[in-house]
Amino acid sequence: MDRWRGFEEDYNQMMAHSSLKRKYEKISSVNSILDKYRHLDQSGLVQVKYVWIDGTGEFLRCKSKTFDFEPTSPDQLPIWNFDGTSTGQAIGDQSDVFIRPVALYRDPFRPGPNKLVLCETLDRNYDPTPTNNRKKCLEVMEKAKEQVPWFGLEQEYTLLDLDKHPYGWPKLGYPAPQEHKIRATVSDSPKKHPSQIVIRPYYCGVGADKVYGREIVEAHYRACMYAGIRISGTNAETMPAQWEFQIGPCEGIEAGDQLVMARFILHRVCEDFGVVCTLDPKPILGDWNGAGCHCNFSTKGMRESGGYPEIETAVRKLSEVHHQHIAYYDPHGGRDNERRLTGAHETETIDAFSYGVANRSCSVRIPKQVFDDQCGYFEDRRPSSNCDPYNVTAALVKTCCLKGDERKLSLTYVPNF
Repeated sequence: MDRWRGFEEDYNQMMAHSSLKRKYEKISSVNSILDKYRHLDQSGLVQVKYVWIDGTGEFLRCKSKTFDFEPTSPDQLPIWNFDGTSTGQAIGDQSDVFIRPVALYRDPFRPGPNKLVLCETLDRNYDPTPTNNRKKCLEVMEKAKEQVPWFGLEQEYTLLDLDKHPYGWPKLGYPAPQEHKIRATVSDSPKKHPSQIVIRPYYCGVGADKVYGREIVEAHYRACMYAGIRISGTNAETMPAQWEFQIGPCEGIEAGDQLVMARFILHRVCEDFGVVCTLDPKPILGDWNGAGCHCNFSTKGMRESGGYPEIETAVRKLSEVHHQHIAYYDPHGGRDNERRLTGAHETETIDAFSYGVANRSCSVRIPKQVFDDQCGYFEDRRPSSNCDPYNVTAALVKTCCLKGDERKLSLTYVPNF
């Protein structure tokens, strides 16, 4: 039976790689056709792609506009509009929704003078639409700017085939489990005898049997660099076909802007490769890791020598408003995170708050290096992979930096179990 199971796994893996090879051949053929158009002269004109968050608060939309100059600032670009009845942001007789440029980037898909511009959405009275949380976030950041809040956002995501099956996974089964245990001696253990430790072969893995989609990750990495995104790294995650990229450190509103545009670039890269990227926080049921968007946070006081007490104070403040933060840490008030924050797979349960040094099963982790240096930052591990970064960063600044009524959060998570 074990011999047959091994043959079946090898066969499934072979079929999966064969399917990927055929897909790459098709993509290569399409790209070779497109090349002759990409290199055509633009006759002095510039393409600018407007990008915005739609009415779901999660997904992105875009459309292009032609200009006779190369913009160097979003302020040089006009407010535009789109049909909000198609994006969940307007009703029929008031269909126009305005998009105002707020952050400009180079376009890695149309190199040269062409640009990507991130926009915020406005209703017919030029007020923010319900899913435009950027304006409120900017107001919060302005109030705390003297504390110089920095963010580092760790965006986890999962690659899928067009049939929504995980990218590279056998079509008739599953890859090998994401972890197994062995007996070994841990170097800093007080007991110098073997104990059980966990091995996760896919995490930061190397090799075709452990890594699915590195070519997509590398393409996204370079595209972000070209665009001017402050992408600081990538790594393979615990579940096969799950990856992470990091944005930052960024100050204030820039963290949300950069992450949203990096997400857009990721979706476009996946489009070119004929695959789907999902930010669902628990894309595969069972004994597989979910996906988060851990937020590393610090203020000037935390980063300065001797700033560790300020980190402890901030963590204590977070513990007092745990359920309020959970309400802001996914687009559905905590319902998405209920599937992910279960106490398993390197998470704390959704209804509990905990913190610890170098502990990835806590709500908030303080890195060991920070503890040793007695200054630095902390990592809030609760935000979901599909979170709105404007909500997350604003909530952290409100709780940790502001005082009185300005510190209050209006939403509260109510458990559904």
